[in-house]
Amino acid sequence: MAARKSPSNRSFKVADQIQRDLTELIARELKDPRVGMVTLQGVEVTPDYAHAKVYFSVLVGDPQETEEALNQAAGFLRNGLFKRLHIHTVPTLHFHFDRTTERAADLNALIAKAVASRSKDD
Repeated sequence: MAARKSPSNRSFKVADQIQRDLTELIARELKDPRVGMVTLQGVEVTPDYAHAKVYFSVLVGDPQETEEALNQAAGFLRNGLFKRLHIHTVPTLHFHFDRTTERAADLNALIAKAVASRSKDD
């Protein structure tokens, strides 16, 4: 049975650099009106640097529409990364809407509801 290798420190550095560069590219060079205020939550790079999952959230706009727009612009953004990154292989980008903030808000609401009902019982 093969042992699963943990991501290397270099993978984390590359993912972090991709996140920073993509943030700048989306804000300054991407002119798609479907992409509003996007926050990149994280980037996961495969060990061979062939693919990168980019997780994002939106402050304003439709998450599904934004995801489609970002995935359509992935080639343009990848080309921008080629000019900025100094690595042999720039990964193919795959954008995914990150629902973590939504889930956290739902859990906070449930906790607040439970605390409120408990205080009424006391």
